[in-house]
Amino acid sequence: MELSAGIQASLAGRYASALFDLASEAGTVTAVESDLDKLDAALRESKDLSALITNPEISRGQLAAVMAGIGDHLGLSDLTKKFLGVLAENRRVSKLPGMIRAFATIAAAQRGEVQAEVASAHALSDTQLADLETKLRAREGRTVKLKSRVDPDLLGGLVVTIGSQRIDSSIRTRLNSLAQAMKSA
Repeated sequence: MELSAGIQASLAGRYASALFDLASEAGTVTAVESDLDKLDAALRESKDLSALITNPEISRGQLAAVMAGIGDHLGLSDLTKKFLGVLAENRRVSKLPGMIRAFATIAAAQRGEVQAEVASAHALSDTQLADLETKLRAREGRTVKLKSRVDPDLLGGLVVTIGSQRIDSSIRTRLNSLAQAMKSA
């Protein structure tokens, strides 16, 4: 499997690669990917959880207990629960968001997909997402897995990120460009 050196070199990438290898051996890549999606949603939805995993005053034991509780509450697979335990023991839980992204990238690459994130000022309809996915698939020449999020600061338009490429057609960027052009004129 061909992966970027950046993923393999990063701490989050090394942990994600190890988890992917274990999940591949066990035939549970899809289950672990689903678990990590649940964890990602929990981290985004709970500011308390995000603050907790980055708090250096929490002991390893306390962190392990919290992560075990989260694993049980979310119904995570045994492999994912063990992974969270290892992260707590090694004081690496703060790197979990990066590990989740790296795992998704590795899994997508294994399936011949590319991941793309689309940010928009308002939620996109299923039809709009499908149209965008079709256009990105034609542009990339392979399957594109879209994740969407709402960013009201954009005012309108889209920002699509595919790997290290960014396609920015947001109104905010256009207004900033216009302001810069007016300053230099």
